[in-house]
Amino acid sequence: MNRFFLSLSCLACIFSCSSSTYAKDKHYTVMISLDGCRWDYPEWHDMPFMDYMAENGVKSGLIPSFPSKTFPNHYTLVTGLYPDHHGIVANTFLDISTGETFSLSKPEQKMNPLYYGGEPIWLTAKRQGLRTSVFYWPGSDVAINGDRPSLFYYYDQKPRLTLKERMDGIVDQLTLPDDERPDLILAYMEQPDANGHNFGPQSKQTRSAIHEVDSLLNDLYLRIKQLPIGNKVNLIVVSDHGMAWVDTPCNISIADKLKTDWIIDSQGNIPENIYVKEGYADSVYNALKDLPHARVWRKKDVPSYLHYGSCSRIGDIIVLPDIGYIVYDDELSQGSGQHGYDPTLSDMQAVFRAVGPDFEHIALPHFPNVNVYGLLCRLLDIQPAPYDGSIDEIKAIFKQ
Repeated sequence: MNRFFLSLSCLACIFSCSSSTYAKDKHYTVMISLDGCRWDYPEWHDMPFMDYMAENGVKSGLIPSFPSKTFPNHYTLVTGLYPDHHGIVANTFLDISTGETFSLSKPEQKMNPLYYGGEPIWLTAKRQGLRTSVFYWPGSDVAINGDRPSLFYYYDQKPRLTLKERMDGIVDQLTLPDDERPDLILAYMEQPDANGHNFGPQSKQTRSAIHEVDSLLNDLYLRIKQLPIGNKVNLIVVSDHGMAWVDTPCNISIADKLKTDWIIDSQGNIPENIYVKEGYADSVYNALKDLPHARVWRKKDVPSYLHYGSCSRIGDIIVLPDIGYIVYDDELSQGSGQHGYDPTLSDMQAVFRAVGPDFEHIALPHFPNVNVYGLLCRLLDIQPAPYDGSIDEIKAIFKQ
């Protein structure tokens, strides 16, 4: 921590004289996602760089869209649309119109542009003459509307760039000549989600992963500040969702309550989407409606605040377990970190930090992640495609 502040204070002296030179020049935006980084991890696990961002920029948190899963929310962050509207309604789901199952483990389905509605920020920017570079953001390697970012990487192509190599790549992109330098850079990190799942949000392994990503962000920021354009770069750190602990006895079994001739398919477990044969929706609902530790809805009855239920890819019956439980028919072999729950719950909410020439020094209440797309459009000075958020809800974060 002392090394960070000593280095930063030196850099401040170096660049104070040149800040006015670039004040009215073009600005650049870098946004990095830390998968599964709870909003309160900086308080639990010591994240000195995140604390620095909070003390010198915007400190807030993000309310995920439902379900609070990785692919739906990363795609929401870059489109400003709820999963119900952009079509990636879960990490796994059945497309009833084609009979195909979208799954992160099925590259031919994950890469199918059919599933990706809306217009991600890299296409909005590119359509308006800007350059974008993306390091593994979910959906960025898919030919959405027949196009991709100016620079992108295939996530399933091995060997994958390490987390450090992704940070190196950001610096390399910012050192390009003016006419080649991207206006927007996005990057994705799998941690601390991976360790949060395997060991739980409060484990020493998750703490170690959090320290690693915080250190990488610290080093990235110091390197950016040393660039000639360093004081023209906005840095944003977000996450897709939080993480909760599920203990071994907390599985909810439903298979024994359902008849096989009622069901076409079921996908997921937080929530579980159940696709029902015609005429059997009431049978499935009545069999599950009194399920302990869960809420069960017909598709049309999902509460409006979840913005979920109009897309054809959502099941006819949705089972949402209470936090700390999981729909799983076998006994759990060990406890684990899980997410997907009601996004209004504190455990599911995600981190948000921002620092740079366009941001005020301010702390804000947590806000819906559908607003991030509009935020990026504002920073890039481009017109957004239609989206579900509102820039007015977060306008206080911008310098006037």
